[in-house]
Amino acid sequence: MKNLLLIAYLDVKESLRSKWFYVYSVVFGGLMALFFITGVSDSVVMGFTGLSRTLLIFIQVTIIILPIFILITTVKSISGDRESNVLEYMLSFPVSLKDYYWGKMLGRFSTVFLPVFLALILGVVFGMLKGGVLPWKMIFLYSALLFSLSFVFLGLAFFLSTILKSTDIALGASFVVWIVLLAFIDIALMGLMLQNRVSDDVVITLAMLNPIEVFRIGAISLFDPELTVIGPVAYYLLDTLGSTWLIVYAFVYPIVIGLLLSYIGYIAFRKKDLL
Repeated sequence: MKNLLLIAYLDVKESLRSKWFYVYSVVFGGLMALFFITGVSDSVVMGFTGLSRTLLIFIQVTIIILPIFILITTVKSISGDRESNVLEYMLSFPVSLKDYYWGKMLGRFSTVFLPVFLALILGVVFGMLKGGVLPWKMIFLYSALLFSLSFVFLGLAFFLSTILKSTDIALGASFVVWIVLLAFIDIALMGLMLQNRVSDDVVITLAMLNPIEVFRIGAISLFDPELTVIGPVAYYLLDTLGSTWLIVYAFVYPIVIGLLLSYIGYIAFRKKDLL
């Protein structure tokens, strides 16, 4: 455990020395500040206003930016150490492969999740200063959804980083995965439904296997329990899962997939040629 925490600490320090961490932090923190400066919280759209309106916009931004930021900054974690011979140097110390792998993952999770969480807290503080009502339940659940979304893409990034030796190939693969997952939010699935070659149940099931779509539906349900903004699909989801189990699924499913991908990545890292 001591070595695991030490590896995590070293990874955090390495991230703090990198420019990407500060860009990443400024993007999310700056977006929250921009929302309030431009008066977004004072507008009313589809019945949402104040802090709820700001968090709703933050969700839409998070869906696009957070996954790709995590992928491109994390997918080089192990493959980059391998190419720069840092991995060989680290393994010359009495550090096990288990401590190295999970320590890197713990340290990287801290650096990818905390800036987004702090941006959310920043938005809450600004909202309270402007006299907004603090929806504790909504903020807690949204933080949990951010945690699960960050974790699943962290697990995916470590999986790609271990099975692909080249950093360039790992980066290219991460972009492909990100684009495919984004496409299956709306465009590809709508095309399938319009062609009527696949039943609606199958299409919706495929959509709910996409962690980005799961996060999107779960986050929307916090603001709109009836899911009126997604149309007739809401009836199917609410009849099948219900509003409570939909939130539970949106939180648990990405974490399970993240654990599975990270564990498969660990098995590949342990068994293949490391150097």
